[in-house]
Amino acid sequence: MSAAQIVADVVTAVVALQHLLFLYLEAFLWTKPQGRKIFNTTAEEAEISAALAKNQGVYNGFLAAGLVWGIVTNPAAGYQIKLVFLICVLVAALAGGLTVSKRILLVQGAPAAIALVLVLAGGR
Repeated sequence: MSAAQIVADVVTAVVALQHLLFLYLEAFLWTKPQGRKIFNTTAEEAEISAALAKNQGVYNGFLAAGLVWGIVTNPAAGYQIKLVFLICVLVAALAGGLTVSKRILLVQGAPAAIALVLVLAGGR
């Protein structure tokens, strides 16, 4: 494995860790004071949207799992898997940036875009 591929995997791992954190925040802390502070919601808003947040958290967990799978599997398959899941993260960031907060483009989209460029540059 080349140095470029190792760097790409490290940055991809950071994106995966972000999505595990998103899973935790959305599925477990959404209605707690820490979660409400992070997402700037009232207790009432958090309770009303808790089921949706939990579902969204699970999807973020799937993204993390796919990225980890891409890192740990054989390099040829891993390359393709990382591309698919990083593109999925970018699409999710774009959707969130357009519908929820522009900040999502920076927090979720920028690291995924950097990882995608590095994966493409590192090749198979």
